[in-house]
Amino acid sequence: MSKTLHVALTGGIGSGKSTVSSIFQSLGVPVIDSDVISRTIVMPGKPCLKNIIDEFGSTLLNDKGELDRHKLRNIIFNDSEAKTKLEELLHPVIYQEIERAASSIDYPYCLIAIPLLIETQATEKFDRILLVDLPEAVQLARASDRDNTSIDLISEIIKNQASREQRLKYADDIIDNSVKIEELTNAVQKLHNKYLKLAEAN
Repeated sequence: MSKTLHVALTGGIGSGKSTVSSIFQSLGVPVIDSDVISRTIVMPGKPCLKNIIDEFGSTLLNDKGELDRHKLRNIIFNDSEAKTKLEELLHPVIYQEIERAASSIDYPYCLIAIPLLIETQATEKFDRILLVDLPEAVQLARASDRDNTSIDLISEIIKNQASREQRLKYADDIIDNSVKIEELTNAVQKLHNKYLKLAEAN
């Protein structure tokens, strides 16, 4: 990647990664969102969509020829082999797109939002890892409210992600998102200043 300092932002479902990203963006920080990239690379006409259909079948396409992400999620949720195959198809392309986007940034540092950073074993690709952290009980409640989804389903999703302990092990910086928005904004501002100094030192 380029000389710009690359900070990977990660955290579990419902931890508040989008909120933290938006605060950084309000400070003028470029943000690359891997979720946006993952949706873009499976749009109609993209090679990744063809590869997915070749692997899992054309029933995953809706009437508009678009990927039915809900159907795909149901296929891989309880099938570890299918999940691994999908990751093999998507993750290399996602990281290529991240590198391409990051290489064109003209700013001291950039934030790269990657929910599955630990799971994809990509921690070494980045200069620093910023974790948005929450107690699991708060995470469960927030994710359930946000997605209008049962606590049981959110619990299953969490079980299939890296544990809180694993994320904490890899984190260089941690934001506690169990606080009020004013405190969260202050925490982001402090990290913003820290990253600017680190980038200047580099």
